[in-house]
Amino acid sequence: MRTLTSDEVNFLVYRYLLESGFRHTSFSFGHESLVHKSNISGKDVPPGALISFLQKGIQYMEVEARLKSKDKGDGEPQYNSPLELLSGDMKSLPYFPAAAASNGAALSTGSSATASAASDELRVAPSTPQTRRSRSNSVDNRRRGATTATAARDKAGEEMEIDDEEEETSAQQTQQTSQPKGSRATGAKTTKAQTKKGAAKEEESIHIPDSKVTVLRGHSHEVFICAWSPTQSNIIASGSGDSTARIWTLPPGPCGTKSTISASANPIVLQHSMAGEPSLGTGSKDVTTLDWSADGRRLATGSYDGKARIWSHSGDLLATLQKHKGLIFSLKWNKKGDYLLSGSVDNTAIIWDVSSGTVKQQFRNHQAPTLDVDWRTDTSFATCSTDKMIYVCKLGQEQPLRVMRGHEDEVNAIRWDPSGNLLASCSDDYTAKIWNMNQENCVYDFREHTKEIYTIKWSPTGVGTRFTNRDLVLASASFDASIKIWDMNHGICKYSLTKHSDPVYSVAFSPDGEYIASGSFDKNLHIWSVKDGQLVKTYNGKGSIFEVCWNAAGDKVAACFSNSVTEEFQVCVLDFRK
Repeated sequence: MRTLTSDEVNFLVYRYLLESGFRHTSFSFGHESLVHKSNISGKDVPPGALISFLQKGIQYMEVEARLKSKDKGDGEPQYNSPLELLSGDMKSLPYFPAAAASNGAALSTGSSATASAASDELRVAPSTPQTRRSRSNSVDNRRRGATTATAARDKAGEEMEIDDEEEETSAQQTQQTSQPKGSRATGAKTTKAQTKKGAAKEEESIHIPDSKVTVLRGHSHEVFICAWSPTQSNIIASGSGDSTARIWTLPPGPCGTKSTISASANPIVLQHSMAGEPSLGTGSKDVTTLDWSADGRRLATGSYDGKARIWSHSGDLLATLQKHKGLIFSLKWNKKGDYLLSGSVDNTAIIWDVSSGTVKQQFRNHQAPTLDVDWRTDTSFATCSTDKMIYVCKLGQEQPLRVMRGHEDEVNAIRWDPSGNLLASCSDDYTAKIWNMNQENCVYDFREHTKEIYTIKWSPTGVGTRFTNRDLVLASASFDASIKIWDMNHGICKYSLTKHSDPVYSVAFSPDGEYIASGSFDKNLHIWSVKDGQLVKTYNGKGSIFEVCWNAAGDKVAACFSNSVTEEFQVCVLDFRK
């Protein structure tokens, strides 16, 4: 019998991590195990392959245990979980006595049927293609609790609605029986049924139909990131696991029209895998991050191969920046546009001189992968890492300006506020923290989330912006399926936005700071009012959302939808009018 090679095992683990939403972990594992150098084609491995292998193995061990017990006449093996089969000797498993098994017809029949079914499945397994599993049902161990709870809430809600309707019908029948004809008051009170109809009508009014959405198709694997040009409100770039980034130009007019839909037919494709180079589709050339220069004339992309590339807005490759020894997690232009900052799994951050394509300075402060970077000024910046640390550094200086300690788990993202005075950070320790340069400890320590916080964003308001009369707020998005809006004046949670049912991976403020968009693994794009926390628009797509973003005019929102089961990987653009 042929056994799995170490390369095959590594690839199955890599795919499981990627499909489960562990993006940082999957990239790190793939780099260290060199999956991109194996000859395995990602297109030949169906989703959920690792889980399928494990389930087949457990079924085989179960059958083996039952056959051995049958030969000895011991009866049925007794165990509480599959882990007992995997971690213990089958000979040490307790058994139901044969007599006890024969006394219970149901037990005997059920056990035989189970063993027979498992044996039949094992016999056909080698020639049967592996089952393609729904991503939404096997996404992430951290998601399963939320998914189960959501299903329970939905079921409970349906039962409550039925009970309410029965109660309402009974009450109406009683009232009709007890009151004489002509004496019933009509329209005096709003019934529960009418209230529900009103709520349903209101929900329908905020729902955006597919007919009013422009879908940009072309990517063949997960679309991880998208970003609008800062100067052209109709140009958007996207990056994917198919080794490409794409630049799309949308014609004027409302989304969903024939003219806007036709825009998806001719994007500018930025190839990150040259002819003749090996590529797994979900591996060596994944476009992991991208960022537009402030003038909108250049697009920088970071890739799994450790290279940063600079492209013109028309798709010409201007430079390839190669110094990192591992995949690039984050890269950012400074405002002036002369330097590019990148952070990598190789633990370092690099400032690149764009004009010459050379390394200006490499910073080696972290002891683990650098997950995010953000400029404070044109020459100073902050970095964060899985080592739980945050460093503030400056070009030309070897030692950090500030070291920020306090997080108890890896720090996923950092962002300077518009004025550059406050730095926000979020972590797998369930907290978001606010720091400044003049205080050793954090200014605020927000602890209201109940799971990992994946991303944070500042509102484009307050000192340093044209909206100086508005309060500065921070949004945090978490795996607990909520977004929280934090008030910087008082250090409290202003609103908790809880309409999502799965982890929220991305949030983005509108350019004027009045609205915030959120994208989740529950396939929903929500738009909320920052003023009162109300949901104002919603769109249900066909896959998990990794990124949401607004265009410069604030009248269009885009989101990356990815569904590995249906193989739909697309960027959806919708209109937003006040």
